[in-house]
Amino acid sequence: MELSMMLDYAGDPRRAADQAAALEPAGLDAVWVAEAWGFDSPTIMGYLAARTERMKIGSAILNVYSRTPGLIAQTAAGLDAVSGGRAMLGLGASGPQVVEGWHGRPYDKPLGRTRETVELCRRIWRRETIDHHGITDMPLPPEKGGRHGKPLKILTRPVRDSIPVHIASLGPANVRLTAEIADGWLPTLFIPEKAGAVWGSALAEGAAKRSPELGPLQTVAGGLLAIGEDAAAVRELARPQIALYVGGMGAVGKNFYNDLAVAYGYEEQARKIQELYLSGCTRDAAAAVPDEFCELMTLCGPEGYVRERVEAFREAGVTMLNVTPVGDDPARLIETVKNWL
Repeated sequence: MELSMMLDYAGDPRRAADQAAALEPAGLDAVWVAEAWGFDSPTIMGYLAARTERMKIGSAILNVYSRTPGLIAQTAAGLDAVSGGRAMLGLGASGPQVVEGWHGRPYDKPLGRTRETVELCRRIWRRETIDHHGITDMPLPPEKGGRHGKPLKILTRPVRDSIPVHIASLGPANVRLTAEIADGWLPTLFIPEKAGAVWGSALAEGAAKRSPELGPLQTVAGGLLAIGEDAAAVRELARPQIALYVGGMGAVGKNFYNDLAVAYGYEEQARKIQELYLSGCTRDAAAAVPDEFCELMTLCGPEGYVRERVEAFREAGVTMLNVTPVGDDPARLIETVKNWL
């Protein structure tokens, strides 16, 4: 099992990247850079590539609407080049609020776009000449306004002809697709004890169609990390994040994270959290998050307890434990957990 962390995307990006880079000597294997509707992730990933020597650097995530498949492939190849072959491409559909509200694109065909983007990226990295017509046309045909385009292949030579592609997915159809075509899976709000009941069938159905060349599906999941006799209190920091996702990431009936909370068995609480959050009562929404939810998606408590949580994630199929260290000595936390893995 490898060890990674998610970069804080809401604050100073240089400070966050420097802090992540400082954890490389402690054993951190990878860092993931989110984008949302804040700073773009490729710029920060390039900065991280210059500040690090060994750790992998991944996007979590680039959405498949705001950039063309060609540009996504170029971005991943560029990061792989400047990092010396350490890039990971995290892709996803994101959600309607971001795609339509921020990028001004219709939120249509999420599964088809994801599949097509993965296929085109892999073909581009192999330096194939691309003549593709689907959701995306490469080149643009005359009937759609094209006049001068011709099939092209990437000008430069990628460091690797196969960069690991991870897909962020939650719904059954998207998880099936992930298990079929992706190198890795990036679930959110992952509870290891409940993961099998929620996603087991979808993962198995996708795996049945998976090419043997891809190898086993990698899974990246984890949560807040704190070790100590009083570290259980750190779980409380998960409440606002859970409330944001379950309550605020989408409208009623259009929130994937709320659907997940319902699938976990928190139907009544999920409804209450969303009602409170969308009415502006964000603190009350956080207070409504079940204690069990906070506990099971984090790794906070005495050392023996945290080791048990690590094993729970491992048993649930997690191959890269993605943590957010909390405390005065994050390097010690990373080194401690890395030694367990």
